[in-house]
Amino acid sequence: MIHTRQETGAADRKPSSAHVNFSTSAQDWAAQERDFAGKYELVTLFAGAGAWDLAARDLGEPSVGIERDKDTCATRRAAGLATEKGDVREFSPSDFPAANVLVGGPPCNTYSAVGAGAGRRALTEVQHFIQRMAQREDVRTHLVAQQARDERASLVLEPLRWALTAVDAGHPYQAVVLIQVPTVLPDWRAMAEVLCAEGYSVTSGVLRAEEFGVPQTRRRAGLIARRHGVAKLPQPTHQSYRRITAASNDPQLPPCVTMGETLSRPAPFHVVSNYGSGGDPKARGRRTSEEPAATVTGKFSRTKVTAMDGTELERLTCAEAGQLQSFPTDYPWSGGDRGQQIGNATPPLLATHILTAALV
Repeated sequence: MIHTRQETGAADRKPSSAHVNFSTSAQDWAAQERDFAGKYELVTLFAGAGAWDLAARDLGEPSVGIERDKDTCATRRAAGLATEKGDVREFSPSDFPAANVLVGGPPCNTYSAVGAGAGRRALTEVQHFIQRMAQREDVRTHLVAQQARDERASLVLEPLRWALTAVDAGHPYQAVVLIQVPTVLPDWRAMAEVLCAEGYSVTSGVLRAEEFGVPQTRRRAGLIARRHGVAKLPQPTHQSYRRITAASNDPQLPPCVTMGETLSRPAPFHVVSNYGSGGDPKARGRRTSEEPAATVTGKFSRTKVTAMDGTELERLTCAEAGQLQSFPTDYPWSGGDRGQQIGNATPPLLATHILTAALV
């Protein structure tokens, strides 16, 4: 769906305000002209361990991430990534006046197949809030009640709050990128309708990490909104994992990247995960080193690694789990609960492809 772009001018800065707030006015924003001609700066909500920052770095664009988990912030600091520690609900676009690209990856446990599912049950309610936000209703009181039941479900609305606040301030983000587990795709589609009405070209769909060179079968619902040009999802660079029929794969693309190609282990091996994500249902969670990994979760240390003869080998290290997420081998994982940091992260290689589609 393509909508006519709306031209907007410079805006004035306003001090930040917590929670949902659409009252930011242009005259309150500090006067500051921005040149959007191919110049971008990212602000990332729920920034995580740094995947989007690494992607931005690959594209030569500056970025800053908002992250409230102290251990994840320790990793980001060790990696030299610009970080604002805190809750995204306590910030607004005016706190980051140089940013013209918004990225959001809200916590996904509520919506994921391995979570309790409260978010999935709340999908209809969340979409109702989306429509009310589109009408510029202040839904903070209702969100407080929602947060009492499940905070993470309400956090999915934060990127829309940021995007609409920037529009109302007279200086909309030039691109908005959202990513979550596939269950959230209906929410992204509801937000797409709202953003289209605000002058964006928007697309959404489910992306498979292995189709972009990540040695792991991880599915994510993505949304790309562009102020200029036509929004398109990135095109695969690799074939899908074997769950997809051979006829659906492009023979001109290389096969998906395997664990054996990625990890520096001297001999072929099996990985038996506590959480399988496809393949033969009778062998759920079991992969060989000639296949991509199953979805890397925060519990990857429970994953058994065996030689082909069944001899148990050293389990996956943090560095190896990070590699399966496409992080650099020497990425400085720091602080506590490193497994959860790695499992929660977006694969940087997937992030690079998404950002390239959103900005180029």
